[in-house]
Formats: sequence, structure tokens, C-alpha cells
Amino acid sequence: MNDSTNGNVRKRTRADEVDEDDDLMGKNGGGKGLKGLVTSLLLLDEQDKCEQDEQDRISVEAKISMEVNHRKKTKAMVDFYSEVQDYYSEVEESDRMKRKKSRLAANSVAVAAVSDGLQKIESEKSNKRGGDGGGGSGGGGGHHRRLWVKDRSKAWWDECNSPDYPDEEFKKQFRMGRATFDMICEELNSAIAKEDTTLRTAIPVQQRVAVCLWRLATGDPLRVVSKKFGLGISTCHKLVLEVCTAIRTVLMPKHLQWPEEETLRRIKEEYESISGIPNVVGSMYTTHIPIIAPKISVAAYFNKRHTERNQKTSYSITVQGVVDPRGVFTDVCIGWPGSMPDDQVLEKSALFQRANGGLLKGVWIVGGSSYPLMDWVLVPYTQQHLTWTQHAFNEKIGEIQKVAKDAFARLKGRWRCLQKRTEVKLQDLPVVLGACCVLHNICELGNQEMDTELLTELQDDEMAPEMALRSVPSMKARDAIAHNLLHHGLAGTSFL
Repeated sequence: MNDSTNGNVRKRTRADEVDEDDDLMGKNGGGKGLKGLVTSLLLLDEQDKCEQDEQDRISVEAKISMEVNHRKKTKAMVDFYSEVQDYYSEVEESDRMKRKKSRLAANSVAVAAVSDGLQKIESEKSNKRGGDGGGGSGGGGGHHRRLWVKDRSKAWWDECNSPDYPDEEFKKQFRMGRATFDMICEELNSAIAKEDTTLRTAIPVQQRVAVCLWRLATGDPLRVVSKKFGLGISTCHKLVLEVCTAIRTVLMPKHLQWPEEETLRRIKEEYESISGIPNVVGSMYTTHIPIIAPKISVAAYFNKRHTERNQKTSYSITVQGVVDPRGVFTDVCIGWPGSMPDDQVLEKSALFQRANGGLLKGVWIVGGSSYPLMDWVLVPYTQQHLTWTQHAFNEKIGEIQKVAKDAFARLKGRWRCLQKRTEVKLQDLPVVLGACCVLHNICELGNQEMDTELLTELQDDEMAPEMALRSVPSMKARDAIAHNLLHHGLAGTSFL
């Protein structure tokens, strides 16, 4: 009995041990499975992190590569422009020496002519004192040199300069009324007036200014200007450059300068009343001026877009301008080659340097889609599938941009030399174009209305910049402006 009972106890104990071993094995197997699952998740996270790091590295390298290429292009363009400037400086120095030699030769001829004249007078006097009329007659029979001047008619200019000439006709010829013309003559008098000489009478200041204005207004060839004013072709060319230089030196500091603080406040208010966008101090645009193919660095001035549109090889230089709400220029940058896109022209301008120095902190200059978005340059949204808010913002930006486009259209319409390939040398063009901008301001401020027949249409292609976004804070500021415009009911009405 006891043995049987002990045997049963031993059997139960072994069975319990077996069950306990089975339970322990089950628990250990489950722990290993959970541990393997956690390890797999960690490996996947580590792999995702490595892939993300690799993508970030590739993105950074691409950005660095783009910036390096941009700097290389910029440096190449600056080096090229420096070479061009050096070349033209040498050419200008050579021309200056040639002109100096020509003046010396002309002076020698003039002195010889005067000397011959004095000798003739002295000879006649001595003949009168020493003998009768027959002797004087014999003394005058010899050949004497004289200075020859071609007789040209200036009847047209004399008629225009008459006090009875109608002011409307005068404005049609010279793009401004008589009073504005007289004001310009008075201010330029000290810079361009010449004195009479023993050989000839100096050209009056009024005629000098009129030659320049008529040439800029019509863009007609110098031979036509010569016939109109009764002057030589070379004289007309010289007068145009002299008067344009005087305009840049004397009138530009008075009529084309960045506004003072009080004027800027008024400009902000006027632009805000136009668009609802606050702190706008200017509207910016870049246009192209056609030129004759230069002798060097032709590719730099080649205008691909104009060539494709007109099916005719075109070369140009650029004029970048900022205008106030009245269309008056407050800043210009003139003379960079026509192959440069608008954003690169902006980077080369003095305005860009002044902005980096803090001049435009807290204010906006509005540009088109060819400019990058920066801390001080506000441009429209250019991506596809715009939201309602972005469409409304672009509508208001377009109203400000139209101010600059209309100003350039009036500039080119008023001074039609800007629509033609001029005969002026490339190194002299910035002076001529600067004079046109100053004269435009004088006419705009003087309320000189343009004939509708003079209005022209701009043909400038806006190319997207390589780096359209230069500042993340400016992107957030633009979004805030767009939201406020729509939220306060200041934009989006054209979509209703």
C-alpha cells in the first residue's frame, strides 16, 4: 500500500516537472520572438535614417554645386565686362589722341590763314601809302588762301525758334513745351555754351540743345539732322554727345535720384492705395535697347529671344529702372550686355549694393517673374496650380508692375532713338540712355503729355531666374501679405 502510494507520488512529481519544463520552454521561445521583432524594427529605422542622411547629403551637394556654378558664371561675366571696359578705354584714349592731333592741325591751318590775311592787309596798306591806285591794283592780283565754310540752310530751325511758332508744334518736334525747353537751356548754359572766335560764330545754346533733343526724339540719321539744322554731320554728332554728357552731369543729380525719407513715405502711401500692399517704394523693370553688332565680344550682346521672335539677328544692351507711382525714375542701371538675364543685371547694379548695405531694409521693390524673391524684392507666385489667395496676390502685384512697364513704354515712345539701332558707339551709349531717362523725368514731372501715336509696345521676354528664392523669411512675408489682402477684401474681386 505504501509502496504503491509512493510510486504514484513519484509519477505525479515527474509529470509536474515535465509540465513546468514545457511552460518554461514556451516562455523562452516567446521572448526570443519579441526580441527579434524589436531588432528588426530598429534595423529598419536605422536604414531609413541612413537613406534620409544620404538624400540630405545629395541635396546639399547639389545646392553647393549650383552655387559654385552661379559664382563661376558671375565671375566670368565680371571678368568679361572688365575686359570690355579696358578695351573701350584704350579705344577712347586712341580717339582722344587722334582728335587732339586733328585740332592741332586745324589750329595750324587757321593760324596760317589768319597770318596770310594779316599779310594781305598790311600789303594793301603799304601799297596805298607808297603809290597810286594802279600799284594797289597790281598788289591785289596775287592768289591768297582763305578758309572755306559750306553754306547750309537753317531755315527750319529758325522757324521753330521763332516766338510765333505754335507751342503744340514745338512739343511735337521736341517732345516738350517751350517753357520746359527754355528751362533746360538755362540750366545747361554754363556747361555747353561756347565763345565766338575770329573764324566763326559759336552755335547758340538753344540750337545745341535742340539738335540733341530732336535726334533723341526721332532717332533719324545724322545726315537728316544735319539738313534740318544747317550744321555738319560730325558737328551734330558731337553736339548730341556734349549735351547728353551735360545732362548727366548737371541735370541727373537734380532730377534722377533716390528719394528722401519724406518722399518715400508719400510713395508708400500711393502704392498702397493702388494695390493694398504696404511698404512698396518702387516698381522695377528691365528693357533691352537694340544696338549694332559690336566689334568684340559679340556673343555677350546677342539677344536670343528677340532674334527668335523677329527672325533677324539682334544685339542689345539692358536698362534696368525703378519708378515711383507717377512713372518717374528713381534709379537706373544702364549698359550691361543683352545676353544677361534680369536677375544678373540686378546683382550688378548699384541698387543691389545699396540694398545689401541696408538702404532698403523693411521696404519692398516690386519686380516681375524674371527677378528672384529677396528680403527687399517682392515678386509674383510662379508655380503651377495657384491657390485663390496666390492668384489674388499676383493680380495686385501686376497692378504695381504695370506702373514700371507703362513708364518704359512712354520712355521708348517719347525718345524713339531707343527703338532703333543707333549710330552712337557702344561706350557712349550709357551717357545717351541716361540722358533719355533724365529727360523723361523732366517731362513727367512737368506734365508733358504724349501723343497717343507715339505710344509703343514693349517686347521684353521675362526669363525665370536660376535661383527664384533667395530668402525664406521673404517667402513667409509674401504669404502673409497675400493672406491679408484676401482676408480684408483688397484682392480677388476679378475672380468673382
